[in-house]
Amino acid sequence: MAVSGCYGYEFCLCDGLSRVFPEERPVCEGALSVTALRGETVSFQAAYRAPGPGLGSLRVEVDSPLGERVRLRAVEPVPCGYPGEAGWDDGNYERLRPGMFPDVLRDLEEGNRLPEGIGQWRALWVDIEPGEETGRFPVVLRFSDRSGVAGELEAWVELLEAALPPQRLLHTQWLHADCLADYYGLEPWSEEHWQVVGEFIGLMAKRGINMVLTPLFTPPLDTAVGGERTTVQLVQVFREKGGWRFGFERLKRWVELCREKGIEWIEFSHLFTQWGAKAAPKVVAMLEDGREEKVFGWETPAVGGEYTAFLKEFLPQLTKKLREWGIQDRCCFHISDEPSGEQLGDYLAARDSVKGLLAGFRCMDALSSYEFYRRGVVETPVVATNHIEPFLENQVEGLWAYYCVSQHEKVSNRYFAMPLARCRALGVQLFRFGIAGFLHWGFNFYNSAFSTRHINPYAETDAGGKFPGGDPFVVYPGPGGVPEESMRLMVLNQALGDLRALEGLAAVAGRDYVLKLMEEGLAEPITFSCYPREKGYYLRLRERVNRELARRG
Repeated sequence: MAVSGCYGYEFCLCDGLSRVFPEERPVCEGALSVTALRGETVSFQAAYRAPGPGLGSLRVEVDSPLGERVRLRAVEPVPCGYPGEAGWDDGNYERLRPGMFPDVLRDLEEGNRLPEGIGQWRALWVDIEPGEETGRFPVVLRFSDRSGVAGELEAWVELLEAALPPQRLLHTQWLHADCLADYYGLEPWSEEHWQVVGEFIGLMAKRGINMVLTPLFTPPLDTAVGGERTTVQLVQVFREKGGWRFGFERLKRWVELCREKGIEWIEFSHLFTQWGAKAAPKVVAMLEDGREEKVFGWETPAVGGEYTAFLKEFLPQLTKKLREWGIQDRCCFHISDEPSGEQLGDYLAARDSVKGLLAGFRCMDALSSYEFYRRGVVETPVVATNHIEPFLENQVEGLWAYYCVSQHEKVSNRYFAMPLARCRALGVQLFRFGIAGFLHWGFNFYNSAFSTRHINPYAETDAGGKFPGGDPFVVYPGPGGVPEESMRLMVLNQALGDLRALEGLAAVAGRDYVLKLMEEGLAEPITFSCYPREKGYYLRLRERVNRELARRG
């Protein structure tokens, strides 16, 4: 229940799986206590409502032995015109009407001033960040305005001795370097652009994304046929008499930047266009007369012409560099995204044109047809969660999963309109089926669908009304090139924490024991389309797993 403060304010504590909508009284926790393993961030919220204007700026201060380990951020709402469609699913959505959705996590203004939104409910996001202290600690949040103390909330955090095990899952969310250059108005690969890219990669590493999409050439993704995205190719290409010459200095700097930020895995952008592998990606080259010019693109056939000859020169030189840099075992290549039945011939021709050139390197692509996999179309399939059952039934080893705009029926996803528990379900699902990797196409896609124009992601969250809000990105381009996180990114990080904790318990208690614990009391076994809807399940499960890990040492 909400706690009435002085002067008509209201305050209450909420868990990290609740959304506090401006016009709706939140479901509050009478008392809130959370546990965390060493090495992880644990989060909760404080909701508040200011009754009217004229009370002065509301401020918050933290009183806790944990000191600077307590991080406070305001939860800011953003507009969404297309959260989804009426009739989707069987009701497992919070709301499908257009409106304001709480999502952006923003550092507080000077003096810890809070955005008030007079008469509206707002939320404060509270993180307890990793450190060395263990034990049970109070976290007191004291709110005040110019009239004095307006209210106080107290939560308890227990930091356990047991450590969160290392992440085994390979996880990529596609970083769009061109969107950062476009939003901030920067020249691609200027020093300013490198700085911004580094900030975003650093956040990826912090939140469990350990593989980064790397633009050998401008990625041929989400681009209208005949259209172009801002050039961000890392490989420098020189057209000379008798062939091609390549510069790998920028690519090496990229690899070193990823390592510096804590990411070891490199995922190279697709070698052929999306939706059928019919053409070459956009490639620009320096000509002999000193002019830079596009030499390949939509007008270039994927196979059998000059682009095939180009790849036969380029890929051997690239793979030689990867071996020299010692990263050949931590790289993967893409051919083209999600081949359908009518596109299969073109995909196979593109794949075969480079197959011998990538011997010894991993290749993976999105794939929804088990029959295609059985026929050897894709070496490592990345399968949509609503098409994954045949792959699971046939026990495909090293299986990856993904979801995106099309996974709106029954399965987990990260849309604004979905309960955050539906987002967090991913962790138990990945554990249940031993999934090796997870992919999402949009870490920071700040374009409309098909990249026909750039957008302001704070004002337009649905790719021009084409993708459900929350699908195109999970971070916002904050001031000074520093990304602002979303609630959904933090919940995805919680899901990864669940996966790691479950794996840790399985290592000491056995996988069967953990599966039984996960499904205790459930009417049906967990699948990708059947999983607990109630947020309490995930909070209780994690509490129990944490206690078990602490008890078993």
